[in-house]
Amino acid sequence: MQRFAAAPWPTSLKVLSGVGTILLLAVWVGAEQGVPARGAAHWVGTFMTWLPPALLVGALLFTVRGYGIGAGELRVERLLWSTVIPLEGTPRAWHDPQAIRHSVKVFGNGGLYAFTGLYRSKSLGRYRLFGTDPARAVIVQLPGRTVVVTPELPHAFVQCLSQAAPR
Repeated sequence: MQRFAAAPWPTSLKVLSGVGTILLLAVWVGAEQGVPARGAAHWVGTFMTWLPPALLVGALLFTVRGYGIGAGELRVERLLWSTVIPLEGTPRAWHDPQAIRHSVKVFGNGGLYAFTGLYRSKSLGRYRLFGTDPARAVIVQLPGRTVVVTPELPHAFVQCLSQAAPR
């Protein structure tokens, strides 16, 4: 398996992650102060208080650390596990720094430690994004689905993918 590091975080991801973390922690601390001492409101308030740190931990777990190519699959390395994408058919792959531009997030994370989830654009249609730096976007077009990843070395990633994909 050939491993590729995820692209370094650009300033935009650092700012979004920093501001998001500070806001969620501030909401958590503020919510703690407003929970009633007793009754049903106490239990509802306590539950709601723990949502901000749960969001932080959830986003952190889905951080993209790197990618692996080999054995007919692409692996997206997360914090504690890998997401496996079978390289069925003959995938096409290319680097396009503008690929993510003008995309709409359908469902996912738009900048808290990563850009991940289901997105849509006019040029790519619906696609899954697993990335950190949109300028290093590599589009992997498979039969029936499109995946966008952001390795540190996009051209080396494309070359490795073209050699490793089944024919």
